[in-house]
Formats: sequence, C-alpha cells, structure tokens
Amino acid sequence: MMEVVARVLGGPVHLAGDVVHVCVTFTAPALDPALRAQSNSDVCEVLAWASAQIHCQCSINEAKVRLPAQSPKAAEEQAVTNADTSFAPCRGDRGHVVLSTKPKILFCDLQLLPGESRSFMYRETLPCEAPPSYRGQLVKYAYKITIGTQRLGAPIKLLRVPLRVVVLQGLSDACLYSESGELAPSNPFLQNQHKESPMETALQIIQNISTRKNVSYYNITNAQGKVVRFCLYKTSFRLGEDIVATFDFSDGEVPCVQYSVTLQSLEEIEEGCKRKPNQSPTLVSYSKNHEVCLNMANTHMVLPIPLYVTPTFTTNMVTLKWRLHFEFVTSTKEIEGPKMAEDSSQHIEWQGPATLDIETMVWDLPITIYPTAPSQIAQAVCIPAEQHSRSMCTGAVDPMDTTL
Repeated sequence: MMEVVARVLGGPVHLAGDVVHVCVTFTAPALDPALRAQSNSDVCEVLAWASAQIHCQCSINEAKVRLPAQSPKAAEEQAVTNADTSFAPCRGDRGHVVLSTKPKILFCDLQLLPGESRSFMYRETLPCEAPPSYRGQLVKYAYKITIGTQRLGAPIKLLRVPLRVVVLQGLSDACLYSESGELAPSNPFLQNQHKESPMETALQIIQNISTRKNVSYYNITNAQGKVVRFCLYKTSFRLGEDIVATFDFSDGEVPCVQYSVTLQSLEEIEEGCKRKPNQSPTLVSYSKNHEVCLNMANTHMVLPIPLYVTPTFTTNMVTLKWRLHFEFVTSTKEIEGPKMAEDSSQHIEWQGPATLDIETMVWDLPITIYPTAPSQIAQAVCIPAEQHSRSMCTGAVDPMDTTL
C-alpha cells in the first residue's frame, strides 16, 4: 500500500502562460507491529514508475453543438499516442481532449521503507493559447492534473487534481512582442537584464486596460423622445470590479418610472459547430441593479462583477461575450409631480397615481471583462492556497475529480 499526496503550489487558479508547480509526495505506511520481525526486503514498497500530465477536456451538448471539422482524437487514443506508453490520463473521462501537455516522468523504480516518504516536483507551463476553464450551458472546458503510478504486477492508478485556468485574449502576441526586444532600449553596462514572465506581462496588460478611463455618454430615446442620458466611465473591466455609471433624467422628455440593469453573458456557438442554422446565443444573467426613478433628476448604479465567472474569450467552437441589459419602464402620459411649498417649514406629502399607462424599452450595451490576479480569484471562491489530494495505489481513484 502506498499513499500519494499532490499539492498545487501557488493555488489551484493559474493564468495561461504561467508555470504550474505541483509537489507530489509518495509515502509508505508505517509497518504493522506484528510484521516487524520480517526483513526489510519483505516489507519494502516498490513503485515501477510515476508520471504527470495536464490535460483539458471539452464536453458539449450534442443536441445543439457539433465538434469542429478537425475534431480531436478520442481521449485515451490521444493520450496513448502522445505518451507512447500505457499511461492514459483521460481514461474513463467523458468529452474530448483539446489540450494535453507532454507527460513527464517523475521517477522510475522507487523503493520506500515503512514510514519513509519521497517528494518530487512537477513543473509545466500552460500554453498562452489554451482555452479557459469554463462551465457553459452548451460547452464546458475542464482542466485536470493527472498523476499516474504503478506498482510491480499491479494495474495503473490515477490521481486527478482539478485546476482552474483563466485566459487573457491576445497574450501570446504580447509575449512575442515583449521577447523580441527590437524596440527596447539596451544598456551595455547591465549584464543581467530582467525579462518579464508571461504572468507579469499579462497582469501588466490587465492593469493598463482596466484602469484606463474612457467616459462615454449615451442618449437613450424612444419614439416619444429622450428618456435619459447614461454615462459609463469605461467599457473594460476586471473580475471582481464594480461597474459604476450615472443616469441623468433632468433633460428627459419622457417620464421614466423605473429601470433595471443586468449583467449578462452570451454564449455564442461558431457557425460551423451549430446543429441548427438559426440558433440564438445562450443568455445567463448575473448581478442586477433595480431602482424606481420617478421624479428623480439624477441617480447612479453600482453593479458588481462576480469573481467566479469566466472572462471574455474566443475559441474555435464558442465565443463568450458580456453585455449590460437595460430595461426602462416609461409612462405614455405626463405625470404631475409634487409642488414646492411656499413655506420651507411645511411638509408636503405626494401620492403617486394609482394606475399608469406604461411602455417597456430594452437596450443592450456590450462590455469586455478581463481576468484578474489568480490569487484573488482563489480567495474569493474559498479555494485553499494549497490543495491536498490523497489516493492509495491499491485503492480507488481519489474522489476529487471535479471541475473548478
């Protein structure tokens, strides 16, 4: 019997282009006192080999989505072909492999005495063009770190550790540009010049884009005239950020009774992957801001972006977009508001009309959502910084086969 513990250093959330570090510890259980009289050769635990690999599984709703023309091979077939061995990390998983790293051997012929343990470090770089972890209505992308090991004369046992990957679109081009160094100033007196890692480059890009203000004004009107002037300070946001905007009804020609703003995601399948030609995007609503604004001159909204959602991305199969969905309830007739009192010490009580003739107007404003620091995402969704998984080589596979 052998115990295996896999610990993802730096947390289970990583940005595409970052290096994943996994510490894998193999421990032989302590010897039963009844067997202490036996020799060490009889109780020594021997593992033939251990290997590790990162792969991404794609699951689809086959009733509405079809795989691209160049569909990937079956999971087990691709894993066996890449590894050229019987180690198939995707064995038993549903879906199709869209990304798999090259398997790395941790050791061969490991011998451990009772109570002895050995640790090995597994390092792998996530490709910048990798798809993000995503649990949509029609398409799902799930990452797993699979560690396989085998005892002499025993079947292969797999230990799977879930991994969440966030992607910044265009990061691969930015990395190539930063590594070219054609336009970067050179200093001959500096021998060791620091080169930014893809992780540092991505965080710098996100910081520059999300902090740049670009105030936009929108005059929202219907058939009767102007309803409100909407002001949005920027259209690019990070996960966990608040969308702050203002409404100005002072110059409105049509009385607005109430409004609501909803953060929505649009899951749009590529044309070549649709089962039906006129298939509309799938909408999912998240945070919402609602307010009664009758007789108001100005107001504002604060709409939070959850940390657990997936930022804007595009693959060869699906595109995820974000938008603000507005609903304005307007009155078809002029509503007489309260009159100012002649004496400031007097209090006026205004009774609103019992019935109103209303119309509802909708409007959609596209926005872009970028990822944030992986450590912030892990803390917000209550994922521990160091995740432990345990499995016995002679027992069943660890039940932590989940998707973040």
